[in-house]
Amino acid sequence: MLEFKPGPDFANVRLDKFLRKKLASVPASHLFKMIRTKKVRVNGRRAQPEQLLQPEDVITVRGDEKQLTAHIPEEARKPPPLDLTQLHTLYEDDWMMVIDKPSGLAVHPGSGIQTGTVVDLVRAYLGPKAWRNDFGASPAHRLDRDTSGLLIVAKRRPAMVHFTDVFTHHRAKKKYLTLGMGKMNTPSGVIDLALAEHQQTAESKARRGVNLQPAVTRWRLLAQGTGAAYVECVIETGRTHQIRRHFAAVGHPIAGDKKHGDFAFNREAKAQWKLDRLFLHAAHLEFPHPEDGRRMVMESKLPAELSDVLKAAGVTP
Repeated sequence: MLEFKPGPDFANVRLDKFLRKKLASVPASHLFKMIRTKKVRVNGRRAQPEQLLQPEDVITVRGDEKQLTAHIPEEARKPPPLDLTQLHTLYEDDWMMVIDKPSGLAVHPGSGIQTGTVVDLVRAYLGPKAWRNDFGASPAHRLDRDTSGLLIVAKRRPAMVHFTDVFTHHRAKKKYLTLGMGKMNTPSGVIDLALAEHQQTAESKARRGVNLQPAVTRWRLLAQGTGAAYVECVIETGRTHQIRRHFAAVGHPIAGDKKHGDFAFNREAKAQWKLDRLFLHAAHLEFPHPEDGRRMVMESKLPAELSDVLKAAGVTP
């Protein structure tokens, strides 16, 4: 755990700006996530990105000190060669972008990520406009590398603050399309099953046991095939791999899921249906706009490679 005291030089400076200075190697979007998930506290209390600091405040940050403060050489910060054709922009204004992310494209740089990410592509596309007042355009929420579909990018700090609040208080509506193993016995249902915190440290587990977080997924059957079900999901919480973990837990693992799925089912899906990726697509997103709160509704069609899988599997929506 890290501890900071702002001192007089940072009096009345926003918390998020202070953290950007002190933890320069951490992506802005991850800092906002840490604040949102209560890993950053001010004077022992839950923090807000926009709160103004006082010299005597005590800021604590939960996490691995070496990772949070690691120095990244300038040459390592340079993105790899980028293919801007991977950046499919569905909407853009002065505040934000909504992109249609392909499967296989990582959202953030990280260990093991050797290719360009959404962050790299967006900042290359925006050029000098990618940075405003020490804030770099960044994804406003999470989407797994192997999941395709809708992703919001905040272009300004106030937009990131807005979306942090929106996703923290569940004011966005997200729908996913997926293909689960087996037959669904009802046309719709709710999976209300707490999930273990994905990023809980070994020290935390040893001290207080596994931290279970509430997680709710609502699903609706779109089409039933012989060996798989085409389903629409709405998540009420945003836990890591929530849909994948929930469907695996109830006996309907997602096709193509190498981590939580069924090996034999995945092998069959690849051999018979030519499925070469995770069958999970973020198809619908509703949220208030950061400038004036107007309702935004974005849609993304099921990618052609997944539509082909449905045809091969005999699953007709």
